[in-house]
Amino acid sequence: MSIESLRTDESINEIFSLYSDMVYRIAVSMVKSKTNADDIYQDVFYKYFKKHRHFESEEHRKYWIIKTTINTCKKYWSSSWFKKTIPLEDNFIYEQKEENLLQDELDKLPSKYKIVIHLFYFEDMSVSEISKSLHINEGTVRMQLTRGRRMLKENIGGDFFD
Repeated sequence: MSIESLRTDESINEIFSLYSDMVYRIAVSMVKSKTNADDIYQDVFYKYFKKHRHFESEEHRKYWIIKTTINTCKKYWSSSWFKKTIPLEDNFIYEQKEENLLQDELDKLPSKYKIVIHLFYFEDMSVSEISKSLHINEGTVRMQLTRGRRMLKENIGGDFFD
C-alpha cells in the first residue's frame, strides 16, 4: 500500500465505518459523558478531515486517530470550560449490575491506567499496538496494565475476578 493511497481524502463513509465506534468508546470512557463524548467525536473527525495528512499504513492512521482522541479528551479535562462548569449526570444504563460496578471502578482509575486497559480489553489491541499508538515503551504498557488490573482487583474484590 503506498503512502499516496492513504490520504485523508478517501471516502468519508469508509473512515467513519472503520473508526467511529472506537473513537466514541474511547471518548465516553475518558470523559464519562455522552454529550461531551459527542463533541470530542466530532472534533477528532473534524481534525482528521481538515488536515490532508498522509499515512504510512492503515495502522499509522489508526494510531493517529487514537492518539488524537486521547489528546482531545485530555484537552477537554484541562479546559477552563470544564473547570468552571458542573456537569449534568448522563444516565448510563447497564443491563447487568457487575458491568456497572466494573465501569464505575474503571472510571476511578488514573487516566494512564484507564487508557491502556480500555485499548487492551475493549479495542482488542496488543501491547505492541498500544505502545506504538501512545508512543510509550512496551514495558510501560505492561506495567500500566498490571497496576491497573491490580487496582481494579483491590477495589472490586477477588470474587469478581474468579
